[in-house]
Amino acid sequence: MKSKETYWSENLRLIFICLAIWFTVSFGFGLLLVEPLNEIRLGGYKLGFWFAQQGSIYSFLALIFWYGAKMNKLDKKYHVKD
Repeated sequence: MKSKETYWSENLRLIFICLAIWFTVSFGFGLLLVEPLNEIRLGGYKLGFWFAQQGSIYSFLALIFWYGAKMNKLDKKYHVKD
């Protein structure tokens, strides 16, 4: 019983990390910090614009793969099968 609770708490920690990164990238970089980021150029585009259009998508994809890899390790650690 204790290992199930520990597994779930570690899973929730990963989810909260993903949500924090998602919020920072989409809302923080895409909306709140767009003006300061627009001073920097990436590939000829303003960085604030890039984060709002492309960077958030790349970040979300990276989060999906990161979460999948971490959950596979967590499943192996606690011997959880699909």
